[in-house]
Amino acid sequence: MQILARVAFVAMAIAIGPCAVAAEPITLKLAYFSSDRTGIYEAGIRPFVEAVNAEGAGLVNIEVAFSGTLGKDVAKQADLVRDGKADIAFVIPGYRPDLFPDDAVIELPGLFRNSREGSLVYTALVAAKALHGYDDFVALGAFAGDPEVVHTREAITSLDDLNGKRIRVNNPIEGATLKAFGAIPVELPINRIATAIGAGEVDGALLPMNAIIFEFGVARMAAHHYLLKTSAVTLTMVMRRDAFDALPEPVRAILSKYGGTWAAEKFASTYAEGYDDTLARLTADPKRSVVEPSPADQERADSVFADVIYGWAAANPDNRDLLAKAKAELAKLN
Repeated sequence: MQILARVAFVAMAIAIGPCAVAAEPITLKLAYFSSDRTGIYEAGIRPFVEAVNAEGAGLVNIEVAFSGTLGKDVAKQADLVRDGKADIAFVIPGYRPDLFPDDAVIELPGLFRNSREGSLVYTALVAAKALHGYDDFVALGAFAGDPEVVHTREAITSLDDLNGKRIRVNNPIEGATLKAFGAIPVELPINRIATAIGAGEVDGALLPMNAIIFEFGVARMAAHHYLLKTSAVTLTMVMRRDAFDALPEPVRAILSKYGGTWAAEKFASTYAEGYDDTLARLTADPKRSVVEPSPADQERADSVFADVIYGWAAANPDNRDLLAKAKAELAKLN
């Protein structure tokens, strides 16, 4: 991997001393599949990159490769790191349950009220090495979005209206939840949703209530918003563990300082602002409908959520143990 060679000279320079060798800072390439105008970038990438580059001036510099320039397949961003094409990648683990199977615990419906709860629990579980799939990676940031809601072309005013509708989902857990309401889940990456709705391949999509629905074109195709808060989607910035371990200790310290809980709190606070702004924008548009579930529908949904959680936990002892750990971390926040 190129970074292993690049860090050797810098490590030697640090060891010898600044008077002996004037080393160039280590450049880390961060792969991001979308643009610098997206809320994901503003919440999850920009604060981390700016903080690291400011404190690490002269030691390390992160360069973001936007719009999939290092690899356009959103589902294969982690492979860019494993193959050495990128040093860091922003990854949506739900697209790769084969690599990150235990992220499902964060995706369980009704478990978290907001992005902050999900992000901090996710961060804690990653730090505790409780999740399979991260042995070869260092997660520099572990984030969870707000619970996703339903955005459709035709109005949805009740749970019954979901019956027979083809709804885009992020992961199998979301699929299991929607199936329980009679919907037909269709797994699609985020950059294909608007096209799929426009072509009639799906009737709508689960996405969080924030600017992402405008940034990826979904709001142009879906004018109806049913605020059934389902489950969070996980997002993470990963680096190959051997590459991270090869970095000089001062560089590792800076990356760690602005990752973890610091990054999760930054992400969650930005996400919270996005929810309020997007909700206000949608409700002010007379061409749109924004509907809250009725008390009866919410009670029914909560029962379905509990069944999905129970079924996942009962599938094997590891799931049951992981759910207990997630709930224990959640209890620390309340």
